[in-house]
Amino acid sequence: MELPLWDKTEMTSSQFDCQYCTSSLIGKKYVLKDDNLYCISCYDRIFSNYCEQCKEPIESDSKDLCYKNRHWHEGCFRCNKCHHSLVEKPFVAKDDRLLCTDCYSNECSSKCFHCKRTIMPGSRKMEFKGNYWHETCFVCEHCRQPIGTKPLISKESGNYCVPCFEKEFAHYCNFCKKVITSGGITFRDQIWHKECFLCSGCRKELYEEAFMSKDDFPFCLDCYNHLYAKKCAACTKPITGLRGAKFICFQDRQWHSECFNCGKCSVSLVGEGFLTQNMEILCRKCGSGADTDA
Repeated sequence: MELPLWDKTEMTSSQFDCQYCTSSLIGKKYVLKDDNLYCISCYDRIFSNYCEQCKEPIESDSKDLCYKNRHWHEGCFRCNKCHHSLVEKPFVAKDDRLLCTDCYSNECSSKCFHCKRTIMPGSRKMEFKGNYWHETCFVCEHCRQPIGTKPLISKESGNYCVPCFEKEFAHYCNFCKKVITSGGITFRDQIWHKECFLCSGCRKELYEEAFMSKDDFPFCLDCYNHLYAKKCAACTKPITGLRGAKFICFQDRQWHSECFNCGKCSVSLVGEGFLTQNMEILCRKCGSGADTDA
């Protein structure tokens, strides 16, 4: 690099010296940096960047290729895997390595779940349940048409567009008659949507609720107890028999097992002999000598 002639005529010989070593630059090559002159040797020693590949300085007479504050000689700017030159070619940086697009695709790009081939960078890919497909490979298992971003339903045999799934596999809700695409509740060999399985009395949802049935109709516990459950002769509360609860029957009356006690001393009569006096039940001790029914 040389200064224009008019600069030389206006500068004294001492002003036309290297800023660092003070040697004269007249008749020599030099570099102008920040309005200061440097001989080539001093400039290279002070300001040269070091090549990422060979670790040698990139001198002023060499081309300095820079990427994200990292520098390379032109001849060192190569793919880290195949070592082909990356000068004026597309490349990808991964984990501080530079890779040509072919090596990056083979090493790092996703593989299509269907055809097992590489999904090239920049091409559109579909992702579903942690797997990737080429857009043209992500198709309905039945009609073979691309699914794209349309709704789909997945089964072990593959992915299906909604129309094909409804045609091939779907069950229909016993209440609303619409397709059940997932989940559902089975009762008396019939299937309901969760939101359609309702108490036959108050119409509240029974999903994840305990319920009873009467004449093949489901009822929540409140409605069943109010409409159909027998009442305990002692506490008058409903006897549901839910979750294996035990109860005692005698003649036309029923008791919760914990309520089946002597009417006088309150001792439990479950599994014990007892006597009756009018509407009371008595243990043998309390009933002895009383006017009882055997």
